[in-house]
Amino acid sequence: MKPAAALCAVAAVAALAVLIAAWPAPAYADGGASARSQAAPPTPDDSGATIQAYAQRILRVLSDDNANKWVRYWQARTTCDAAPVAPATPRARVLLALTAAICRQLDALLGVSPGDYAPRGGEERTVGLVASEPGAAAGYTLFMTRWDNDVFLIDSLGRVAHAWHLDTSFNHAKLLDNGNLLADARDIAIEVDPRGEIIWEYKIVGLHHDFLKMPNGNVLMLVVGFKTREQAIAAGANPEFVHKDEIRYDYLIEVRPTGKTQGEIVWEWSTWDHLVQDFDPTKPNYGAIAEHPELIDINFTLETANKYAATPLQDWTHINSIDYNPELDQIMLSPRNFSELWIIDHSATTKEARGHSGGDSGMGGDLLYRWGNPRAYGRGTLADQRLFWQHQTHWIPPGLPGAGNILVFNNGNEFADAERFYSSIDEIAPPAEGYRYRRDEDAAYPPNQPEWTYAPEIPAHFYAPIISGAQRLPNGNTLIVDGPAGTISQTTPDGAIVWQYVAPFSGRFYLRQGERPRVRRSRQTPYGEVLGLANPVYRAYWYPPDHPGLQALDLTPAAYIEDFPEIYDRVGDAAIAGAFGEPIADSDFDIYLDKDNRRLIYIKRRCAAEDARTSFFLHAFPADMRDLPAARREHGFDNLDFKFNAANLKTPYGRCVAIAPLPRYAVERIRTGQFTGEGNVWRADVELDE
Repeated sequence: MKPAAALCAVAAVAALAVLIAAWPAPAYADGGASARSQAAPPTPDDSGATIQAYAQRILRVLSDDNANKWVRYWQARTTCDAAPVAPATPRARVLLALTAAICRQLDALLGVSPGDYAPRGGEERTVGLVASEPGAAAGYTLFMTRWDNDVFLIDSLGRVAHAWHLDTSFNHAKLLDNGNLLADARDIAIEVDPRGEIIWEYKIVGLHHDFLKMPNGNVLMLVVGFKTREQAIAAGANPEFVHKDEIRYDYLIEVRPTGKTQGEIVWEWSTWDHLVQDFDPTKPNYGAIAEHPELIDINFTLETANKYAATPLQDWTHINSIDYNPELDQIMLSPRNFSELWIIDHSATTKEARGHSGGDSGMGGDLLYRWGNPRAYGRGTLADQRLFWQHQTHWIPPGLPGAGNILVFNNGNEFADAERFYSSIDEIAPPAEGYRYRRDEDAAYPPNQPEWTYAPEIPAHFYAPIISGAQRLPNGNTLIVDGPAGTISQTTPDGAIVWQYVAPFSGRFYLRQGERPRVRRSRQTPYGEVLGLANPVYRAYWYPPDHPGLQALDLTPAAYIEDFPEIYDRVGDAAIAGAFGEPIADSDFDIYLDKDNRRLIYIKRRCAAEDARTSFFLHAFPADMRDLPAARREHGFDNLDFKFNAANLKTPYGRCVAIAPLPRYAVERIRTGQFTGEGNVWRADVELDE
């Protein structure tokens, strides 16, 4: 940036500050409430106030010296991209012109250059960022491949802004307001700081699928419980549909952290406390299903699954997501096997949550609202079903387009009679009335149809039978995670894809640009073939540049994940091999020549205990025989034996890595192989260019 341009930008900022300071107070039609609340927009007559607020936002970003440069850059760019329409008054037009001049000089003001934020190009884009169009929301996206150890936060250009390595594999993670991560594995929840150090962990058998940090600092967790066949039958389950051993049900716990590895359960809710059945009048919970939509029919999914499964269903509810609404003090659940979403009252005490009264709703722990499959409570047929094994049901937060509505990834998969074979994103307007929800007598809960839907024109192009999710963004876009395809997208309200990222992994291995994830499974549908790839993403979360959790992180852009080296030394936490290209031999081992660091690298994927005893040899032929040790000159080559042992056995992602350093002298040719009980097996013979 030329000095003159930078000076002009600084002058524009100074002029803008002076003009805003002299701006007359707006005459708000609501008595000033809009001025006191950032969430409330000004009245239509307030175009001047709109410009003033817009300019103030830009000034705040530029003057926040405590924030990371890249947080400020993306925040300023996002604000600039949302410039209001020019108002009629001369003063407001001057204000808008000054902000436009500042926006043109963001690079100079924040010390960045176009190369820092220009998308990479000039190559086939198969992984990483594959699409970025005008209209995409600028921010940061957090994701990990399913059951992996590494969590990545990428910027709008697909570059790693921050990364965490966890010591065990996790399903997914969430960024907290303090910059820490909250993550879940089987039977353990952990909070880690930006360096990956464990701040808190809590172990409980059965922890699964979802968790969240509540405003009071407690952690809400989803846990699976078990009931024996006898217990299920005693509760009114039809013995014909009950598994021979047990059935699994879901319950919630709210845990207050009390130490680094401790927590106190301060609230509980269980599906098992809210049952109804019409099978056996001699058992508890007997009643007419259609007269009790607030209760859960114990036989519904057991009977439905029995039509198609060879053995009775064990996984009764399979709740896969939870969300909390602090304004209503309510919790939303996603019982996948019911193809519904449920809302319950968190204000009820644990004692009240076991019963049918108490709390703000007066209904205790009963279901306040349910939607998606009215036949689950006797109020509809298959034709009335709207959800199909959905994921990530949640309220759209305040301040976002559609706030208060429910957003859901509607997978389209289900038991055979209800499978749609395509996915959609649905936005539902719940019929809230205070702390309860309206429902006409003898009818299902409204609405009959979603408020908004994103669905493909060609169904086979968007079918994610499992996992996946969606999130509403501030500019009205929707983040969509096609889990089985490892693809994260932003779509506009009219369905146009303006940003798309393909997780650059295949199994537990990084991919280079130009490579593609391998196909794990193929599924034929009436609309065509649907592929499940080896880079699944359970969920991803988008964070705006002003999210408080980002302030604690160093977000200086790093490399693209697809440029990362393939092999990592987890002990030293550093790469042990560089960008070394293709293997030099095709065998049951991948063999790489790392010329930059003068190393030969053997990789055995999915190595087992017997692989750790494997030994290899390396013959190095020098360009000058005088470089050989005297004892080796009659052979004409150096002989270097190496193997998987304590010094060079690395098992990141379940692989074995063995490394042999090349001699420091000039090497003309190498050959390598493996010692076996039947003799030597030659693996590679390579001429070198030195």
